[in-house]
Amino acid sequence: MKAIINGKIVLKNCILENKVIVFDKKIIDICDDVPTNSKIIDAQGNYVSPGLIDIHIHGCNGFDAMDEDENALEVISKGLAKTGVTSFLPTTMTMSTERIYKAFDNIIKAKNKSIKGAKVLGAHMEGPFINEKYKGAQDSKYTYSPSFDFIKDYKDIIKIISYSPEVDKDFKFTKKVKKETDIVLSICHSDASYSIGKEAKDLGVTNITHLFNAMTPLNHRNPGVVGLGLMSDMYCELIADKIHINPDLFQFIIDNKGKDKLVLITDSMRAGCMPDGEYELGGQTVYVKNNSARISNGSLAGSVLTLNKAVYNFKESTNLNIYEAINLASLNPAKSIKVDDKKGSLEIGKDADIAIFNKDMNCLATIVQGDIVYNKIN
Repeated sequence: MKAIINGKIVLKNCILENKVIVFDKKIIDICDDVPTNSKIIDAQGNYVSPGLIDIHIHGCNGFDAMDEDENALEVISKGLAKTGVTSFLPTTMTMSTERIYKAFDNIIKAKNKSIKGAKVLGAHMEGPFINEKYKGAQDSKYTYSPSFDFIKDYKDIIKIISYSPEVDKDFKFTKKVKKETDIVLSICHSDASYSIGKEAKDLGVTNITHLFNAMTPLNHRNPGVVGLGLMSDMYCELIADKIHINPDLFQFIIDNKGKDKLVLITDSMRAGCMPDGEYELGGQTVYVKNNSARISNGSLAGSVLTLNKAVYNFKESTNLNIYEAINLASLNPAKSIKVDDKKGSLEIGKDADIAIFNKDMNCLATIVQGDIVYNKIN
């Protein structure tokens, strides 16, 4: 049994001080006194936060979820732990069927493996069922029409499918996925009109991938996918690196979307936590300079953002307090993929996924299901 003392405990609706958080694999208690025989972790006045959850990340530390190297996800996992991320969804790209299946196989292995880092929760499949008009850094030669047969053998590992509903003829794929699986469907790389998006929502599509990026914009006659996201109760991902979206919009988004359905993500590629230079994403060369990752035509190619930095950026650009900003990267992503019964907030009975951050959201320690996987504080 372990106990964290001298911390500002970040709950989903307040900050607790002068309390002790007691845990083993799960959170046992939040109380006044340290139980006998507990291993003590001194938070030294820093924030004791729920672990962050990145539901959309391609890679970092020089590795990518599409790499055929079985050790890639372990390197990514350990890198994420240094940023306070305790669980994540490795995210695939629009590439060949064989490469996507190989990535799924590696994700299955990593999910079942004991790794001293962030926990793999499943896969986020971005593409290949996308609209070429808004392909961004995805490779159009590998785009396919939505097919349930394509995903049926991996439906238990896939948590999210990001796709373009307008290329799904008569919404056959959408209906079958919602009928036969628990997979979350998310609109991405889409030329959908507001009405088509709303029809997809009415059929059970609950999420929008990287809001504003690679989709029909907000327009007064056709509100598009952006309008749908802002005006509905759909979960909306957001890349808060101040590059994909102007930070002056952050407060506008909160004012219109609210705080409960906004999900901060990184969309990080292999150059995350790495120096500037040339990298690869989805078989294409990516040029990283000044925190921006782009392919040769200038299109953004994911990001080099870390999730703790996303929280910091968003807090600094809005009127949110610290626990509200952290919810955007912990509780909200957990709710969006239906794991909030176990993860996403510091509550008795939930997994002991905990991070300790200083006032600038730099990570000092990370605990995954009770195990200390990163520690700079003691």
